[in-house]
Amino acid sequence: MSENILKVSGLQVAYGGIKAVKGLDLEVNRGELVTLIGANGAGKTTTLKAITGTLPPCRIEGEILYLGQPLRGTQSFRMVQQKLAMVPEGRGVFTRMTIHENLLMGAYTRNDKAGIAADVDKWYAVFPRLKERSAQLAGTLSGGEQQMLAMARALMCHPTLLLLDEPSMGLSPIMVEKIFEVIRDVSRQGITMLLVEQNAKLALQAADRGYVMESGSLIMTGEAARMLDDPRVQAAYLGE
Repeated sequence: MSENILKVSGLQVAYGGIKAVKGLDLEVNRGELVTLIGANGAGKTTTLKAITGTLPPCRIEGEILYLGQPLRGTQSFRMVQQKLAMVPEGRGVFTRMTIHENLLMGAYTRNDKAGIAADVDKWYAVFPRLKERSAQLAGTLSGGEQQMLAMARALMCHPTLLLLDEPSMGLSPIMVEKIFEVIRDVSRQGITMLLVEQNAKLALQAADRGYVMESGSLIMTGEAARMLDDPRVQAAYLGE
């Protein structure tokens, strides 16, 4: 039986009288890459922020379990200590710190200096551009370079679960392909991931399972490979 890393049951998020998420059920099992796709405004990012407790004041109902324990009410920095990391929409790098300092911030819960140094070298090898610019302030990087840095920083804590929010947003096609190459490679290393993404085709090609969200509700779920061939998904999200 698969081990649940994340289990969301009956999640509802409301701002006043407006329901942004309407009774969502979702689970991610150990070693899986699960994607949540849907049009802009469907409620995908709201779902991730509800999981991590980073929403503005609103009404949240439902159960969120991480490794079998309730997550709601947990402070964000505690989540990182529990090896739950998120790459937010918009990158969220520390703009006035260097690339190297950003990577070290990703490992602030660790104290194994040799291991941290080895991981910095590892991600510099994956993202050579970051190594070339290691002393450069993160705020001066391009959007694609900031996305690379945000991913590498999140991976520095050796996450049990990695949440990715729209990693391809605003990037050039070449950079999008590079980011998804890394996502697939990280998945092959056995890191469990929940990917929120508007680029449905690339997301489903990379994922094991998928969920489709529309107007705050899940309308479809299944194996990602089968969803790629589903005429409804093709018509609505793949332009076919």
